[in-house]
Amino acid sequence: MTDLARTLEILERLTGFDTVSRNSNLDLAAYAEGFLTGHGFAVTRIPSPDGTKTGLYAEKGPDAPGVLLSAHTDVVPVDGQVWTRDPFRLTREGERVYGRGTTDMKGYAASVLALAGRAAKADLKEPLKIVLSYDEEIGCVGIQQMLERLAPLAGSPRACFVGEPTGMQVATGHKGKAALRAVCHGQSGHSALAPEFTNALHLAADFLTELRALQADFAANGAQDAAYDVPYTTVHAGKITGGTALNIVPDRAEITFECRHLAADPAGDILARIEAAAEKVSARYPAPEARIEVAQYNAYPGLDVAPDSPVVAYARKLARSSGSTKVAFGTEAGFFAQLGIPTVVCGPGSMAGQGHKPDEYLELSQLAACDAMMDRILEDLTG
Repeated sequence: MTDLARTLEILERLTGFDTVSRNSNLDLAAYAEGFLTGHGFAVTRIPSPDGTKTGLYAEKGPDAPGVLLSAHTDVVPVDGQVWTRDPFRLTREGERVYGRGTTDMKGYAASVLALAGRAAKADLKEPLKIVLSYDEEIGCVGIQQMLERLAPLAGSPRACFVGEPTGMQVATGHKGKAALRAVCHGQSGHSALAPEFTNALHLAADFLTELRALQADFAANGAQDAAYDVPYTTVHAGKITGGTALNIVPDRAEITFECRHLAADPAGDILARIEAAAEKVSARYPAPEARIEVAQYNAYPGLDVAPDSPVVAYARKLARSSGSTKVAFGTEAGFFAQLGIPTVVCGPGSMAGQGHKPDEYLELSQLAACDAMMDRILEDLTG
């Protein structure tokens, strides 16, 4: 049965590794690998292309579908945040434990490893499968780099739980995301003769207007899903740069923007509309240099599981959840779903309440509920 103290012991170790995405996760991975191999799991390292990080795939049990549990090992930075506790040291106060990643999502990872420890002594009728990834916090980069090797290793489990913080509710969906960059080209010249040149910032401003119009159209006429806080596809510009000096007409400006889309709004269709908007703006300027180049530099798929799917009923039974929800943030779940693995998101803590914030914490009641779900998974695998 569950031993919360054991899970907290593991969480203390995990919190102590500074795995902010800009850093290596190799020390944490070595700890997790040693723990898993020490409890009879076969572990495969899946290194990043540059070798500075690694993902892990672990499995124990007979050749059968089994259940897959997935967590990421990286955390968001603490830079600029005011912490009253050491972010990389687990601190317990009352019924909470504080530290970077306790909620997102080392608490879940600790619960998974604690389950692995209990599974070592169990007679598994189906395998327990575990994935630990890297670089999730910078756009699900790590899992994308792992997929080619991971897919044949994981096989076809009958269920996958991605343990992002959902308050232990079963989440059946989140939006997909595309991260894009628009480079606007104009003509350089002296500002005293500004009207004789094409200002790249003017193209950028016009393109931003088109993006806002696209957003308004999605809100008014696009697909709607009331399960989300924002029930429609969104287009958001987050950064604009351009120009070198006040007396120089800029010949280049850059806009970084994103689209978070519902499953009913295919990413390809949205990109086609964005590219059409870029062509529309470019056509307004007669200078041969005037153009806007749009490129997508990262993306991850959304998740959209039917409420009556067997994996939802299975997850609700194990989590003791009376309903299901959808989350505003992205996860790695869509990648597992694309492999044909029935996948849901379910984990301890609140992203809105604690995730990414200073003095991040996890309620012990949430961790205990996650451990209890792990016990039910083990019972199912040994039944």
